[in-house]
Amino acid sequence: MPWWLGPLVYIPPILHFLGMCAAVHALLTARSAQARIAWFISLITFPYVALPLYLIISPSKFEGYRMIFRAGRLKRTGRYAEKVLTPMREFPPRRDGEDPEILDVYEHLARVPFTGHNRARLLVDGEETYQAMWEAIDAATTYVLVFFFIVNDDGVGRELLAHLVGRAQAGVRVVFVYDEFGCWWITQDYLDDLRAGGVEVHVFSSSNGWRNRLQINFRNHRKIVVVDGRVALTGGLNVGDEQLGRTVKYGPWRDTHLLLEGPAVQGVQLVFEEDYHWASGGRVLDIPWDPQPTAGDVNALYLASGPADVVEVGLLFFLHTINAARKRLWISSPYFVPDESVLEALKLADLRGVDIRILLPRRSDHLFMHLAAMSYLPELEAETHIQIWRYPAYNHQKVILVDDWLSVVGSSNLDNRSMRLNFEGNMVLADRAFASQVEEMLEHDLERSERLTAHALEKRGLMGKLGAQLCRLFDPIL
Repeated sequence: MPWWLGPLVYIPPILHFLGMCAAVHALLTARSAQARIAWFISLITFPYVALPLYLIISPSKFEGYRMIFRAGRLKRTGRYAEKVLTPMREFPPRRDGEDPEILDVYEHLARVPFTGHNRARLLVDGEETYQAMWEAIDAATTYVLVFFFIVNDDGVGRELLAHLVGRAQAGVRVVFVYDEFGCWWITQDYLDDLRAGGVEVHVFSSSNGWRNRLQINFRNHRKIVVVDGRVALTGGLNVGDEQLGRTVKYGPWRDTHLLLEGPAVQGVQLVFEEDYHWASGGRVLDIPWDPQPTAGDVNALYLASGPADVVEVGLLFFLHTINAARKRLWISSPYFVPDESVLEALKLADLRGVDIRILLPRRSDHLFMHLAAMSYLPELEAETHIQIWRYPAYNHQKVILVDDWLSVVGSSNLDNRSMRLNFEGNMVLADRAFASQVEEMLEHDLERSERLTAHALEKRGLMGKLGAQLCRLFDPIL
């Protein structure tokens, strides 16, 4: 036997020992009893595969992101909070008779106050969104802050590049941050053209530093544009031709974005600075923090969530929003892979007599997500009055309408990944006039959609039902 084969006999016992150590760690740290059981059994019995997977996908907290704020200047307490948050409190929201505790909980989750004196514009689909985005960027006089989960080097991507470089060359500070995973296919030529045009470019990587090297399961899913601290655009759209229905793969594309002016823009800017702080290796933007009120009267708050939160803000956001509904809860999302607690909250809302409608796309860009969603739908159809609708084109919007006064436009999908593993951002608007616009938009979407019935679900074959249940096993990481 060759000498080099001798040490190989030690590899299996070493892996089994490490698997046992990881199994103990899973018992102490896993989020749920199901996760603890699954990891413990797999790590003990088959560590060769389970151990690498555990190291990559088991962490639920982004400790590196949290630690950089503990050591740095961007803390939402002390002097920094006084500089950023105190001016926002000078523009308190008006109260129209809604339960003030509902808004208070959102404030506690976001750690920023609701503000009044905002003006909001609902942007339906890509054409309207990009037109508003280019106009806002071109009007910048001081700075432009941009973050997207996905930016493609295509027609729309090149339009963004041209507008950003144009402002940079006019003497405006332009900062561009992109997610490493979402922009996996972004070209080096695109980034070089941005830098050559005077744009400051940074990548948001969850694996920065040796402590975080295996953290590849986290994503920054936010979509943010801030102009001069007075205008913000956020919502569901990334940057790419598919958002305009120009690609064969997706075909027609349905999405929703939001343009906001007013003091609540400072909350969006705050989240961007925190992401910039991580992506740039600890830099501070050094931009003004002076809320600019408008003649509008919309109450708004930007609620950010992510795997660095001390509590599970993304999950609690959905639970609180569902529990706030008394008459109506309409949700539009490309995915439906909810946490069990969210599923039970939906059932409770149904028992309260809430009109619940969930709008999903007919086709999905992720087969696993689509199959996992199918596993929940028969249960809802059989046990509740919850209505499931399928939009005829690809529906990517993330919109929630509660009763006739509360609405949400943001980046969070109705899935475990958005609730726990992604950095997300959602604009919460407490305004009856704006909610009426959202209602009109969703009614139009529902008119074009097809109601999914229990009979249609039962028509699936055995393999379809089995595949749906198997995919459901992977809910926590989908």
